[in-house]
Amino acid sequence: MKSISQNWLARAHAEGAPLVDERTATFVWQGAEPPLLRGDWNDWDEASPLSWQRVAGGRRRPTAESSWIATLELAPDAYMEYCLGVDEHRVDDPLNPRRVSNGLGQFNHWFYMPQGGPTPLARRTRGVAQGELIRLDLPTRQWVAGQQRRLILYRPAVEQPTPLLLVYDGPDYLRRASLATLVDNLIAQRRIRPIALAMLANGRGSRMAEYAGSDATLGFVHELVLPAARQQLDLIDITQEPGAFGVMGASMGGLMALATGLRLPQLFGRVLSQSGAFHLGPYPTTAVELVEQGPVRPLRIWLDVGRYEELLASNRDTHALLQARGYEVSYREFSAGHNYTAWRDDLWRGLEALFPPVN
Repeated sequence: MKSISQNWLARAHAEGAPLVDERTATFVWQGAEPPLLRGDWNDWDEASPLSWQRVAGGRRRPTAESSWIATLELAPDAYMEYCLGVDEHRVDDPLNPRRVSNGLGQFNHWFYMPQGGPTPLARRTRGVAQGELIRLDLPTRQWVAGQQRRLILYRPAVEQPTPLLLVYDGPDYLRRASLATLVDNLIAQRRIRPIALAMLANGRGSRMAEYAGSDATLGFVHELVLPAARQQLDLIDITQEPGAFGVMGASMGGLMALATGLRLPQLFGRVLSQSGAFHLGPYPTTAVELVEQGPVRPLRIWLDVGRYEELLASNRDTHALLQARGYEVSYREFSAGHNYTAWRDDLWRGLEALFPPVN
């Protein structure tokens, strides 16, 4: 009869790791000492990693042949990312080849629970017309950091004027969340009205300042981004349909999306925020203070956030505040953490809510 250790290892080698059951994920490691294990479930806190348990059997002292397991209870539809070791000394999980960039020069391992899975909308579909991508480098004219700023425009494969969706961290959404493909498929399936995209790059080291409700960022959008989009794209006349444009972003970009709608509601009347960073430490941001103290703007707002991330409480509070002030707001919590895969998989819901088909 095989030992418990051999059973865990045999299954891990056959199925890969972690071992996923209905509501549990079990990590398996073989060696004298297991590495630090952390991920979305503990918001990547090195001070509270998941505990390993040495599998019963074998010698009293751990050896290179010792086996370890760590079990985590999760929602049955969860998506999780994790790493082994500390950032300066990460090690690969030899039993899990699935890796994704964390956007900071490193890779995380990932897995879905049994009821989860990637949205099929992020895959190219045969017969679906693809929109055109136009890449521009706009002069910043000192509105934002740097001499130029990358703007990627998406022109949908339709013959009528469309509303515009401004996307903060746009190139990241394009590359890491398959945004253009997702919009192509939603338009083809008539689940949203056709929309154009203005995917604006962030300022890298100046991103925090530019996305914290900056008037300079709003000036750059109004004075340079929108004219470039109007020149290249067939957009609806916003004076005939005030507030028909949308704005979206994630994390600090989600905060900036809300700030943009609050400050320019006559243009951006549809706000889509994913995991918005509405509080910086214990302090509410200017956007939250505008919601609390300013006039109620004619906005339609979608908020979503992961149940396994630090920003959950802030998003719940902001949703409650928006409701109390009388805003039209939809809210959803998904079973994941703070990453582009999670935002990609949930994004279609917000787009459908804010840009329904026009009969």
